Amino acid sequence: MRIDLHTHSSCSDGTDSPAALVRAAAAAGLDVLGLTDHDTFAGWDEARAEAEQCGIGFVPGAEVSCRLAGTSVHLLAYLPDPTDAELSSMLERIREGRNARVPHILERLKSLGIELTPEDVAATSRAATSLGRPHVADALVAAGYAADRREAFDRWLSEGKPAYVTRYAPEPAEVMGRVVAAGGASVLAHPRGRRSRYVLTDSVIGELADAGLAGLEVDHLDHDDAVRQELRGLARDLDLVVTGSSDHHGAGKNDHDLGCCTTDEGEFARLLERARANAERSGRATPEPFLP
Repeated sequence: MRIDLHTHSSCSDGTDSPAALVRAAAAAGLDVLGLTDHDTFAGWDEARAEAEQCGIGFVPGAEVSCRLAGTSVHLLAYLPDPTDAELSSMLERIREGRNARVPHILERLKSLGIELTPEDVAATSRAATSLGRPHVADALVAAGYAADRREAFDRWLSEGKPAYVTRYAPEPAEVMGRVVAAGGASVLAHPRGRRSRYVLTDSVIGELADAGLAGLEVDHLDHDDAVRQELRGLARDLDLVVTGSSDHHGAGKNDHDLGCCTTDEGEFARLLERARANAERSGRATPEPFLP
């Protein structure tokens, strides 16, 4: 069974609609797809309906933006109750932070001699529930300033680069607690990729595991073989689920093909069991995955 639990649609910063993403997953030979758009549940219904038509499994989730010690980290939230008022409010505030920083990014770009308007950014956003750095990157590409998103981030938009602007994001422990209370299960996304490797130490991950973290995303293109082996050992020591995924964004990340990294079937079963256990403890009627 081929299981890819971390993908993005045009509801956040992917380039395919939720339905088109599901069709692409089926064409790529996936058996189960997880949709984890940034800070939103907006694509769930469309993706699930298409999964039922295509006959592949579907797991609803979200990739929630967090901040730890001033550094951006991401938490994958699987199967939370989407009607949970506190979780929904948290996600709305995160999305508002995304929108609010775009004008500040454009001002910094302008100071560097790069002229973009909010309308230029909006034109690249498709059906996104909020605007963000990837949409600014796409506007830079469309205007001829960069060849692709990666160049735009490397030159201007990544943390530490001249047009980077911080925004609101809660700490991962706070997000995880809210996800657990909403009957979902949390997995740290690419914990040793990018700058998150500096703050998500073994001891920090251990503290999160004690507080209810369900798993670690181990098999990811941000992790080389040595890092993956290290994280597997840590997951084993902490009794955490091991997941793997593509982090697919359509044309937004050309090297993150659907199914390039996958989750073991047994680990997937463990993840679903932890979500069900959290739902039972919280008394939440959480969404069931579609598994044909």
